[in-house]
Amino acid sequence: MGKLSTHVLDTANGCPAAGMQVTLLRLLPGGATQELRRLALDDDGRAGGPLLEGEALQRGRYRLVFSVAPYFRARGTALPEVPFVDEVPLDFGIDDPAAHYHVPLLVSPWSYSTYRGS
Repeated sequence: MGKLSTHVLDTANGCPAAGMQVTLLRLLPGGATQELRRLALDDDGRAGGPLLEGEALQRGRYRLVFSVAPYFRARGTALPEVPFVDEVPLDFGIDDPAAHYHVPLLVSPWSYSTYRGS
């Protein structure tokens, strides 16, 4: 059974990004989006389970939006009024709904990276 998961690591503080807000969207034809989930990451910087699994995970395009600047401000990090990294939208595709797609994010107030994890 396929599933979609995520994990965020705060590389500025060397810890999971507990409490970061994340939104999962399905990208529809014509540029429309459908919000599927909105959540706060748990103490381990994870969604607390799969974002989607089984029949809910369908072939297509998706977007995860990570609310980075609000997370760092809540931690007391001094950011400029217009932060360098505010939200991180990650667009990705699901080709095989029977597979596990893990989308991790490594983030600081000044940079981020991602990859397809396992």
